[in-house]
Amino acid sequence: MRCVIPFLLGGSLLMPLLAHTQVPGTQVAERATESIRGVELKGRVPVNPQLLHVSLPTPQEAVLSNGLQVFLLEDHKLPAFSLQFSIHGGGLADPPGRYGVAMMTAAMLQEGTQQHDSREIAKKFATLGASFGAAATPSSMETIINVTGLSENAAAILALAADVVRNPTFPADELEKFRARYLSRLQHLRSLPGFQAREAFMGAVYGEHPGRYVTPPESVLRAVTREELAGYHDAYYRPNNVILVVHGDLTLEELIMRLEKAFGAWQKAESPPVSLPDLSPPGKPGVVLIDRPGSVQTSLWVGSLGIRRDGKDYFPLLVMNHILGGGPASRLFLNLREDKGYTYGVSSLFTGTNFPGVVAAITDVRSEVTAAAIQELMSEIQRIVAEPVSVQELSSAKRALIGGFALSLDAPRALITNVLTQKSYGFPENYWDTFPQQVEAITADDIQRVAGKYYDAERLQLIAVGDGAALRGILAKYGEVQAISGQ
Repeated sequence: MRCVIPFLLGGSLLMPLLAHTQVPGTQVAERATESIRGVELKGRVPVNPQLLHVSLPTPQEAVLSNGLQVFLLEDHKLPAFSLQFSIHGGGLADPPGRYGVAMMTAAMLQEGTQQHDSREIAKKFATLGASFGAAATPSSMETIINVTGLSENAAAILALAADVVRNPTFPADELEKFRARYLSRLQHLRSLPGFQAREAFMGAVYGEHPGRYVTPPESVLRAVTREELAGYHDAYYRPNNVILVVHGDLTLEELIMRLEKAFGAWQKAESPPVSLPDLSPPGKPGVVLIDRPGSVQTSLWVGSLGIRRDGKDYFPLLVMNHILGGGPASRLFLNLREDKGYTYGVSSLFTGTNFPGVVAAITDVRSEVTAAAIQELMSEIQRIVAEPVSVQELSSAKRALIGGFALSLDAPRALITNVLTQKSYGFPENYWDTFPQQVEAITADDIQRVAGKYYDAERLQLIAVGDGAALRGILAKYGEVQAISGQ
């Protein structure tokens, strides 16, 4: 049986946090919002037993003469193709104190080349029915470039993409326009309590580690020069520093022929190594209050440091997270929304890439129910730490996760991400073949063990964004409150 296993957390590795206000990659459980009040949970999600024994499509491999690694998932069902470049480095390759250079380099690729200005590039991609996007975040190990289009236009699309990727000129006037747009967007984002809570939580968990950056520091955004962008591009945008995964209506022979024509002259060079700075997570609980006087809402984040994507606790955390806050049948949703009616949405997440991610429970509640909502968040965390999950909960979670694989059977982006994840982390060739079995093997003891390890009460960080006058007394019950003025 040929089956696609969606990498539920794979986007975190490769996708920029800000561009999607998402994840690293990382798996971010979507906030459940659809009410299931009155629904009796039967725990009988239909799952074909054959999903536990799958054989996924194996990509064809090739290496261009300049060292560019190419993987092709050939699929002729539709006359189209998608491809993704993964350029090693990302924001973690930025010089210390200059986190944001990689992000701006990626964002500026389409703003002008030696042959075309930004309008011409946009017009040409539109005329070809193609799309092009590039992104990196300050806390990513990769810059990701996505290109899609019709296979009959592959030659022209690849030629244009090659010009954009290889020959950006980072025009000074376009850089100033981008800077102004981004600073305006940043001002808006930082007016949102949920965004403020996310930034504060990352700062509490990561300290000075670049993993803390949801967006680049404003000082860097204001000061970056086009020479810095050109320097980053020259150092890391090299074919032998790139993995390219292609899915679609192309044979390997014609793909390599067209890639050699478009990218063959791209000069290889050794890119500087990327070294991750030391990570010193907090060794004690913390409470942070961001004061928004008069706010009628409180945004809450509570959690701690998680695991790397290749950590041995990945599968137990995947299932534990689903039970805790992974959807409308999760404990947090059933308690805080369906039973208590404190919130419209509540969820949990965990992330992880080349460095440990985070685990967190998240919600926004009315100010008047903040105390009760925090109590219920903490109660659910303590319950999953202290008590084994029920047989029905465990079975339902595993069925939902395994059954969800089928949803991406025809999703090229998921297939591409799976290949990149497997190659980037050096997972076995059959990693995705055994994914359902790895989920199915998780036990209640596994769930309790990882819950206790990563939601350890002695390391939890509680972030609240709301009316400080009303919240200080509530938060003081959970530790010494560090108060910060909000916008």
